[in-house]
Amino acid sequence: MNGRKAWGLAAILGVAGLLIGGVLLSLDRDETAPGLVRYNAQYIDAGAMLRLTETLSSDALEGRATGTRGNQAARDFVQKRFETLSLRQFGETYVQPFAVISSDDGEAPISGANVVGWIAGQTPGEGPAIVITAHYDHLGVVDGAVYNGADDNASGTAALIAVAEYFTRHAPRHDIIFAAFDAEEIGHLGSRNLVRSPPVPLERIALNINYDMVSRSAAGELYVAGTFHTPGLKPLVELVATDAPVRILMGHDDPALGQADDWTLLSDHAAFHEAGIPFLYFGVEDHPGYHQPTDDYSDITPDFFARAGDALVIAAMAADDDLESIAEMRRAD
Repeated sequence: MNGRKAWGLAAILGVAGLLIGGVLLSLDRDETAPGLVRYNAQYIDAGAMLRLTETLSSDALEGRATGTRGNQAARDFVQKRFETLSLRQFGETYVQPFAVISSDDGEAPISGANVVGWIAGQTPGEGPAIVITAHYDHLGVVDGAVYNGADDNASGTAALIAVAEYFTRHAPRHDIIFAAFDAEEIGHLGSRNLVRSPPVPLERIALNINYDMVSRSAAGELYVAGTFHTPGLKPLVELVATDAPVRILMGHDDPALGQADDWTLLSDHAAFHEAGIPFLYFGVEDHPGYHQPTDDYSDITPDFFARAGDALVIAAMAADDDLESIAEMRRAD
């Protein structure tokens, strides 16, 4: 959303390949810190999701700002996870680069890159599809302070991969595209690039499900925005709320709330909304770490995060089951 672990700290001073190697080593550990998660996740591997969040938000990646070596390391790691899960590619690679034009005079343009893969449904390449998204970039280093972005949005990236892993083991009815976006923090550039140059015809995309900040809530609340704009999605969210192991609340999508509380245009789902595609945006309310150097892994709420991970799978399953009806909602707009 716009707004520690140093396994690879020495490597950041060397070549990027060594950095990524150090990051990968951190994920080979099987242990999860005792007492952090009491909830027994039913759909996702909570330990793996937590470890990935910790890794992506380590000091070694220096805040993952677009165009930096830490951002590239995060992208390479996401790509490796897509490969490990055997997600399908569009073309010959998961990586879809795009230009980022600097707004500062004298600075050369930099490149961003999305990581995109997909899981086939019962009729691959045909019918309505879901696009599940999360951004992996963050703010980088500001005035010497590392903005690690554990909740924003290492958590959403790790959750996206956890949901993708579930669907590799339980094939969906419809094609599901998984997109890890770059450059969200500087204008939702990754998502806008995908909507401008979609991997499938845009009319096939029936729904965007976006994850941005899903790991830190002392109240145990996960908000879903999007039903104000597509009221036909309310029964689906209500059904999800009855089964989810976390409190699901609808809201933060009414323009009457004002810019601060209306999240309609505040993350990557905005590009889909502007293209007339229904969206469900899952996220927590702002907390003291939001866009601060205190958004560290040590301050997320692990048990809530594990519960939220299961809730995200439940929501994706429900959307997959009802996607023909959701596609009709889009055509009716």
